[in-house]
Amino acid sequence: MPRTASLYHGTCEYGEAIATEYDLVIVGMGSGGMVAAEFAATLGLKVAVVERSRVGGDCLWTGCVPSKALLASAKAAHTIRHADHYGIGASEPAIDLAAVWRRIRDVQAQIAVTDDNPERYREMGLELVIGHARVSGPTQVTVDGDRVLDARFILLCTGSRPVEPDIPGLHDAGYLTSETLFEIESPPKSVVMIGGGPIAIEMAQGFTRLGVAVTVLQNGPGILPRDEASLVAILQDRLRVEGVDLRLNANATQVRVVEGRKVVTAEIGSGRGASAAVTTAEVSADDILVAVGRRPNVDDLGLEEVGVEIGLRGVPVDARGRTSVKSIYAVGDIAGRYLFTHSAGYEGVRAVRDMFFPGKGNVDDFIPWCTFTDPELAHAGLTSAEAEAKHGEDAEVWRMELAHNDRARTDGASEGAIVIVTAKQKIVGAHILSPAAGELIHEPALAIRHGMKLSDLASLVHVYPTLATSIGMLAAESAFEKAQKYRWLVRRR
Repeated sequence: MPRTASLYHGTCEYGEAIATEYDLVIVGMGSGGMVAAEFAATLGLKVAVVERSRVGGDCLWTGCVPSKALLASAKAAHTIRHADHYGIGASEPAIDLAAVWRRIRDVQAQIAVTDDNPERYREMGLELVIGHARVSGPTQVTVDGDRVLDARFILLCTGSRPVEPDIPGLHDAGYLTSETLFEIESPPKSVVMIGGGPIAIEMAQGFTRLGVAVTVLQNGPGILPRDEASLVAILQDRLRVEGVDLRLNANATQVRVVEGRKVVTAEIGSGRGASAAVTTAEVSADDILVAVGRRPNVDDLGLEEVGVEIGLRGVPVDARGRTSVKSIYAVGDIAGRYLFTHSAGYEGVRAVRDMFFPGKGNVDDFIPWCTFTDPELAHAGLTSAEAEAKHGEDAEVWRMELAHNDRARTDGASEGAIVIVTAKQKIVGAHILSPAAGELIHEPALAIRHGMKLSDLASLVHVYPTLATSIGMLAAESAFEKAQKYRWLVRRR
């Protein structure tokens, strides 16, 4: 493909004039790349985006979209199975797993031909180049070894891929990951899941509700170790009640195939210190899902050759999103900060802003997140343990059980709680286990972002009856406590 004859002129970090074909070349058209490209297009910049596979990245094809589509089907099955809780006759749902997977692909296809359609981005004025990109200079990207794209800036948005643990026999036996799970035609009837993070736990509950027998082997004392421990404990109990065989402190040591089934051997720890004991267990299933983390896609990008530093978690960046080569930025999973779709998009916009607007940008480290189990578990800021370690006696933990929320009770979903953590009265953490927790977390997250006090939230009138009423009730408790200090001012007869 011939290169355009019209060149843009910019200035490198040291001041000399350079000729560039593009203002910006983006490598990767996943969550970070799509948002960054759309923002750059609104600024009238000349942008090329290089994508080696499909527009949409992990979120559309292997992550958020297919997993949430599966969870929607699973929740429907669960509601039918327990309809008697609502005064309606319950029955065992007739589940067609192949049909569920077809629905997942239909949802992906709908998004692919609308919001994530490559033509949509071309209509914005972006040039979409399909091929394998290598960074061949501080301001240069080479595609498939023959086309050279010169740019003022390069933005790396190549994402990550599942970690493949070194377990003897695993590779020979074969296994699923988030990248292959939604491409299969015949879903398994039983699964051993190795890992206890968000991907494994969401799929464990979803699969179980769809009639797939699930065993989770988590090599640690609890699932979701980054979240509020007291709420995780409630969720663990819920999963077990629903039928998930959850085994903690379970280290998978070997995999073999016996009569067509995959058998995972695991060492199960119990107790602590001198009383600790280890037993060996074998778990067999039709298939294995490996979900033990992700590693950044940094291979075969030519980064080290041009001086871009690569660390254990990916490409280190400064507060502005720049790599060790200042004309090259990295956002999303490759930067190893937060492995979430929403953080990748946010970082992409901040990087473009830093490149082309006056002043210096700053990538915020405050990123809320949510694990989309039922109930959902949302997280913003410090956990209670982190706050106590950081702030000592200044840390306070406020908690409101959903059992006190009228909407939760009418909906038959009162299992859960809201936990808000303060330090010197300012909100520093918020954690919610409830239906729609991913929606509810934004109010306390905004309060954290702006250094607000819990009593400030009490001044907002919350709509009744809603789950968010509990946030107002919790804030009111703080306000009532403060009011007690001024009881002597109360006018009396």
